[in-house]
Amino acid sequence: MRTARFTLDPAFTVGEVNPRIFGSFVEHLGRCVYTGIFEPDHPTADAEGLRRDVLDLVRELGVTAVRYPGGNFVSGYKWEDSVGPVEDRPRRLDLAWRSTETNRFGLSEYIAFLRKIGPQAEPMMAVNLGTRGVAEALELQEYANHPSGTALSDLRVEHGDKDPFGIRLWCLGNEMDGPWQTGHKTAEEYGRIAAETARAMRQIDPGVELVACGSSGQSMETFAAWEATVLEETYDLVDYISLHAYYEPLDGDVDSFLASAVDMESFIENVVATCDYVGARLKSKKKIDLSFDEWNVWYLSRTEAQVGALDWPEAPRLLEDNYSVTDAVVFGSLLIALLRHADRVTVACLAQLVNVIAPIMTEPGGPAWRQTTFFPFAQASKHGRGEVLDVRVDSPTYGTKKYGEADLLHATAVRAEDGTVTVFAVNRSRTGSLPLEVALNGLDLTSVVEHSALADADPDARNTLAEPERVTPHPVDGTTLDDGRLSAVLEPLSWNVIRLA
Repeated sequence: MRTARFTLDPAFTVGEVNPRIFGSFVEHLGRCVYTGIFEPDHPTADAEGLRRDVLDLVRELGVTAVRYPGGNFVSGYKWEDSVGPVEDRPRRLDLAWRSTETNRFGLSEYIAFLRKIGPQAEPMMAVNLGTRGVAEALELQEYANHPSGTALSDLRVEHGDKDPFGIRLWCLGNEMDGPWQTGHKTAEEYGRIAAETARAMRQIDPGVELVACGSSGQSMETFAAWEATVLEETYDLVDYISLHAYYEPLDGDVDSFLASAVDMESFIENVVATCDYVGARLKSKKKIDLSFDEWNVWYLSRTEAQVGALDWPEAPRLLEDNYSVTDAVVFGSLLIALLRHADRVTVACLAQLVNVIAPIMTEPGGPAWRQTTFFPFAQASKHGRGEVLDVRVDSPTYGTKKYGEADLLHATAVRAEDGTVTVFAVNRSRTGSLPLEVALNGLDLTSVVEHSALADADPDARNTLAEPERVTPHPVDGTTLDDGRLSAVLEPLSWNVIRLA
């Protein structure tokens, strides 16, 4: 196998990693909330009904911003249903997922959950621009953020939350380009209501950060035209535009699946180009950042039949994909794609956090455990803080049906404030090890602190209730750093973390 190579030099950088890139997503979908993060009768439940075993794993995962309450769910969401005494909260039909929502877990419980994760956990709240509009968004903002002295802020205090929630980051709806969305709109319709809502929310608080809905995927027929039209209306009023992308192997095409990040990077670059075109047309010096607030491996092709078979149950088992080593390698590659564009992707949310296409799984009344995808996220969140170095790989390639020739090596590197460097690298080859050499220019690094890999002789190996620790990262021997040159061998189908000091 030909050696893959790249050079690291602190003079050539991409940008600083915003901690919000390690965000996640909690939606009222399936068991994400109920028997996921919230299960009052569980042996580990605290006084608020939150599962302490799940809280421990969420902290270990290193999650920052947590988007809530959806997702498709938000387009039918009445925030008033989710506040006040639990016994007074109404049960509602959730059209998005053909389920019954009890509202036992609501806005106050969400904020309490974040506070228990730790100070790094930041609320990212979505407002309903599907079935509702400007007035309801303003009412939610006043209830959540105004200190006191008005009807809605005093109502929050009456409900037991004296301190404001301090929500800074708001999503203006969700996937409004999608015909599956309750209240689906044209780009012109959505751009107008998003602008009206943004303008009004800034009257309450000029410092809010707002995310406009971009396309639900690069494959949407309206892609790019949607972004351009929406930004024509909202450019000076919003801070971010959203991107959503999910990947799965279709028709057994694993080689294309392994190259999913080729599509993700293309998506990012095309949205950046569209944003900058609108900015240029408007003669604005402002740059719109990207909020990649839904991304993951998701076996989406199974979902329609699952949801269609439901008859309005409470918290059904939905979208509980069990991830393999192959899935985890693709997942790690998607993380690399986000880091490689840290100059413009400054918010990202792994969808979702628990049970629903999630890195953490639970059993009602039973244990919680880590999926294979847990490990790349936790390692990137822990070691991927700092400045992203520009990585241009010289790699052997392989053929894919969807993306043509793709590099076997996908990699990035992050330099921490103390000067240490972490290389994140994926070997997409299913059959062969990949030798790697990295030239280090202008970096005062002399040792390999750690080389860990997530790989397995069985690419379909996965963690389950019966075998919760079947797959974990393992140390790799033989990686060296001599005279400014890193040498390593990446195992077949592997996610690698190489830390240098």
